[in-house]
Amino acid sequence: MCTNYAAARRDQLFKHFGVEAPDSPWREEVYKDYSAPIIRRADSGNKAQLATFGIVPRRHIPEGVKVFDTMNARAETVGAKRSFSGAWKKLQLCLIPCEAIYEPNYESGKAVRWRIGMSNGEPFAVAGLWREWNEPEGPALSFTMLTLNAEEHPLMKRFHKPGSEKRSVVIVRPDEYDDWLSVKSPDEARTFLNLYPAGSMHAEADPAPPRKAKTADA
Repeated sequence: MCTNYAAARRDQLFKHFGVEAPDSPWREEVYKDYSAPIIRRADSGNKAQLATFGIVPRRHIPEGVKVFDTMNARAETVGAKRSFSGAWKKLQLCLIPCEAIYEPNYESGKAVRWRIGMSNGEPFAVAGLWREWNEPEGPALSFTMLTLNAEEHPLMKRFHKPGSEKRSVVIVRPDEYDDWLSVKSPDEARTFLNLYPAGSMHAEADPAPPRKAKTADA
């Protein structure tokens, strides 16, 4: 799974993905309910737009319902889970441009954040789903990342707590970006849901900076 990642920078969207960057800015590191660019198929070609990380934003969880996370969608059950099935069946597919994803590694005996990206240092795209919401200020988008079991993956099996299921986001090959956004059926979409070769990936420890201590008001 992935709940924190580094979004592709503005200049990378055109250089690597061939799309113009959205006008509004976004943060370098993305967490739940943060806005970041996604790429969708549009009538005039592929288009980058800002969307909220988590296909069901917290503000849309009904009052009285326990807060739940939707940053990741399990590829094995995406067509059956209420939060994701509508977007999956409607083929609301997107690319999520990234510089890196972050995952916890416990090999030292404690959780250490690791940065995972491509061995060539280039940005990459995670396979995702998008949804549109009606907001007071107008339509807004949200998204989720598709994930797969990674128990047998040489790299991605190294992350998450001991004893927990190992999972990985689905990374789309650059030569398949347009094909992924243009699929005609859920069955065809499933042919893209594969783990990326470990030999083309790079990972290293990258602990998050310590949080600033809160200070009492003067």
